[in-house]
Amino acid sequence: MISLLFVIAFTFSAVYANDGGKKDNKADAGIKFSEGNWAAILKKAKAEKKVVFLDAYTTWCGPCKLLQKNVFTKPEVGALFNQKFINVKVDMESGEGPKLAKKYPLEGYPTLFFIDPDGKIVKQVIGYQNPETLLSIGKAIPAI
Repeated sequence: MISLLFVIAFTFSAVYANDGGKKDNKADAGIKFSEGNWAAILKKAKAEKKVVFLDAYTTWCGPCKLLQKNVFTKPEVGALFNQKFINVKVDMESGEGPKLAKKYPLEGYPTLFFIDPDGKIVKQVIGYQNPETLLSIGKAIPAI
């Protein structure tokens, strides 16, 4: 009886460990977004000599959710953006978002900004972008 319980417990722990590993690997594959206020993000960009990639979104925006689910999670997108940019996403209707929306006017959601460490827009892209298009845009942004 004890050996049967041991086998069942071992089986469940092995299945749980394998599932957890797969989920973690998938989460690690995409774009890593930095946390912090806007001034700290720009300071980090200046220190690392990188452009800021700003995903300006809202919680109610369908295309914003699709970008997060289907594009930002792609390993090839994450590889380029994590190496080349300081990535940040901001809900433009809460926290620092409304202040940033005044500084960086929006015509629609999502708006993807590429901003130099001095806070100047390098490129602005409006709307959903598929992974291939976003990669092409990212590759075209000049390094600092």
